[in-house]
Amino acid sequence: MVKETGRKPIAQNRKARHDYHIEDVVEAGLVLTGTEVKSLRQGRASLVDAFAAVRGNELWLQGMHIPEYKHGTWTNHEPRRTRKLLLHKDELQKLIRAVEQQGVSVIPLSLYFKDGYAKVELGTGRGKKDYDKRQALAERQASREAQRALSDRRRGGR
Repeated sequence: MVKETGRKPIAQNRKARHDYHIEDVVEAGLVLTGTEVKSLRQGRASLVDAFAAVRGNELWLQGMHIPEYKHGTWTNHEPRRTRKLLLHKDELQKLIRAVEQQGVSVIPLSLYFKDGYAKVELGTGRGKKDYDKRQALAERQASREAQRALSDRRRGGR
């Protein structure tokens, strides 16, 4: 059997970059059951309400939704169960120290297969205020209008 290579995206958490100032990004493995992996291979997952929490000296992913595998039997998994994250000890300690600071959260940014293994990209970040979100939206819109004006000028328009 041919071994899978490369990175195959499954789910993105686009709202995370809108709601948080992402400071640091780390890749972590996941402890999954068989039907969860089969469901992920079909591209079915949601990171919308997901977050990482520290329990003891371990990091757990909560709120991630992986729908039940439709061809599964009584061995099917719970869609929103808590899943353990696999990290190197130094990365784990770094994330735990970051979470202990006031206002810092660990948010999953994306879920993907890397060389056949399910991985999640975690970001540490501080929540944005409403005015920060509006300002980022205004900057993005202004740069989009500037690009549009440049492309119109190149085409010989206005």
